Amino acid sequence: MSPSARPEAAPHQQPPGEERARRRLALVGGSLGNLVEWYDWFVYASFAVYFADDFFPGSNSTAKLMNTAGIFAVGFLMRPVGGWLLGRAADRHGRKSALTLTVTMMSAAAVLIAVAPTYAASGYLGAVVLLLARLLQGLSIGGEYAASATYLTEASAPNRRGFGSSFQYVSMTVGQLLGLGILIVLQHTLSNAQLHSWGWRVPFLLGAVLAVVVLWLRRRLPETEAFTADRDTPASAQGTLRSLWEHRRQGALVMALTLGGTVAYYTYTTYLTKYLIGSAGLNKNTATLVSFTALAVFAAIQPLAGLLSDRIGRRPLLITFALGCTVGTYPLMSALGSASGYWSALGLSLVALLIVTGYTSINAAVKAELFPTRIRALGVALPYAVANALFGGTAEYIALWFKNAGHESGFFWYVSGCALVSLVVYVLMPDTRHAVLSPAETPAAPAPAGTVR
Repeated sequence: MSPSARPEAAPHQQPPGEERARRRLALVGGSLGNLVEWYDWFVYASFAVYFADDFFPGSNSTAKLMNTAGIFAVGFLMRPVGGWLLGRAADRHGRKSALTLTVTMMSAAAVLIAVAPTYAASGYLGAVVLLLARLLQGLSIGGEYAASATYLTEASAPNRRGFGSSFQYVSMTVGQLLGLGILIVLQHTLSNAQLHSWGWRVPFLLGAVLAVVVLWLRRRLPETEAFTADRDTPASAQGTLRSLWEHRRQGALVMALTLGGTVAYYTYTTYLTKYLIGSAGLNKNTATLVSFTALAVFAAIQPLAGLLSDRIGRRPLLITFALGCTVGTYPLMSALGSASGYWSALGLSLVALLIVTGYTSINAAVKAELFPTRIRALGVALPYAVANALFGGTAEYIALWFKNAGHESGFFWYVSGCALVSLVVYVLMPDTRHAVLSPAETPAAPAPAGTVR
């Protein structure tokens, strides 16, 4: 049955205080863990301009950044493996156990990066350690996305899943903001030489410590009702490739709807700072401040867009994003490349991120709403991770490749093309807002037009 054909859960009465407290704990616990996971993941990109010289010899700064971006992209190759292993674990043993495992792996990877030896001390051994750490992070984040998307969606009230799942990108973005905030503090407390020498190691050590705190918190999270209600499903039907193959249409949808969103997201977040430095000519401090401010606003509007999707549906927001990105990327990126200062760069960045919000605020809910409980985590994890490995993780490298080749505008058309593919999918796919995620939800007829559930 297609998601649009599934009946919506009946309107629930206001849950008792204990139920509301349980949902709040799930939302806070799931979000904080996701925040630390993505902090560790993104801080690599934020500090790459400072540690690239430590691991790769030569005088070409763009080539060094391409090497670090290449290792960043390689980390994405492990995301499908992590999506398969940890998505399967989440479907068989629960969302909570998978969330606990992912943050443990991320903590170990952060320690490895923090202690990696430089090229001057050990040749390319440091680059190898960096690579191994990114592979471990890729394994962790491959499972984290699906586990947190599934957990936050299932733990939300049926008529507030868009709002609840929007906190995945709130926490992802706040994690990135935390990394940028630490960078800004270090830029103002350490000299440029100190940042290049040892200061860049500080955020990775901090990430390892934060992960230990989150591990303690995640062990105390409640399991979702959807998973608990589905415990009678035979283990042989939970989180298997055979079950995923039975839902191959939904898996293909996840890949296609992810394509444009992930390329746009990484373009306007992780690559933005480097683009403002290398192409617009802004200094590192100004470019970092632009990214920080724009991402803070971006994080704040995610729940508002999620609430809007709970009222009007998911497709209108997805279509608005893809249309805006298809026609707006070239003029926006061209204007950003000519930005002369903080305010002009900030204004353009906010326009771009407002467009991207149509995807980021609700994509977790849309993907989770496509699958039944027994295959939901794996169904979200593996197709999403494959799409990210092919397109999200390579976005920055492709951008730098076009720049190094002297055809930087080619990347703008690449982003637009990816968004166009997703636009076609959004127009043709059913809306998933009325999907029933748990046997515990009581089916009912959809609300009349104009009714707010």
